[in-house]
Amino acid sequence: VQLQASGGGLVEPGGSLRLSCAASGRYAMGWFRQAPGREREFVAAITWSGGNRYHAHSVRGRFTISRDNAKNGVALQMNSLKPEDTAVYYCAARAPNGNTYDHTTPGSYDYWGQGTQVTVSS
Repeated sequence: VQLQASGGGLVEPGGSLRLSCAASGRYAMGWFRQAPGREREFVAAITWSGGNRYHAHSVRGRFTISRDNAKNGVALQMNSLKPEDTAVYYCAARAPNGNTYDHTTPGSYDYWGQGTQVTVSS
């Protein structure tokens, strides 16, 4: 499985960015981020069908995850960005196995993209 993330960059506080992640198949997927010196943290997740979406409390109301059916992947629309959103953002995919899982845990995902840097600064 190949995951290709794109869309990161430098943006001023209050600005917006849209991250995309193309996949080589259709999977349950998630976005995580990792700032320097910090652990990787959950940002958002979406089920295989797209019927269920989850967002971390810290981004709820500002970020929205959605499926990008044309790319068999996902997008993350990020609005009202804050300096504390600065991090490397990773997309992840979970191989279907019929088991329940914690979508907030990095260990629940089998495949990872290379990461894209998001910097929020004036």
